[in-house]
Amino acid sequence: MKKVNILKRNEDFGRIIKIMKPYRYKDYIVYKEEQNTGISHFGISVGKKVGNAVTRNKIKRQIKHIIDQTPYKNNFNCIIIVKKGITEKTFLEMEKELKEVMRRVNLLEENI
Repeated sequence: MKKVNILKRNEDFGRIIKIMKPYRYKDYIVYKEEQNTGISHFGISVGKKVGNAVTRNKIKRQIKHIIDQTPYKNNFNCIIIVKKGITEKTFLEMEKELKEVMRRVNLLEENI
């Protein structure tokens, strides 16, 4: 994932989480905010209850890889919050579930 497409600022996370409705699916909570800048931004949050720093960073790298390999629409901000149960999943299960939640939230392109 390119650095341009990453949400990092606490103000962005707070604004989106406060205003937008969450979409829950298994081990993910996704917030989506429409915008009109032509670029999509993703923010990933993995809490301390998930595991130690090595485990959390591994999960973030895997999610970024899944996002890179998936064609999605433009013009939105998206925050993905990962729950504790993700540590028991394999990468393929994570990928399948994340794509399903992205499809339900209408982030994926129509030709998939």
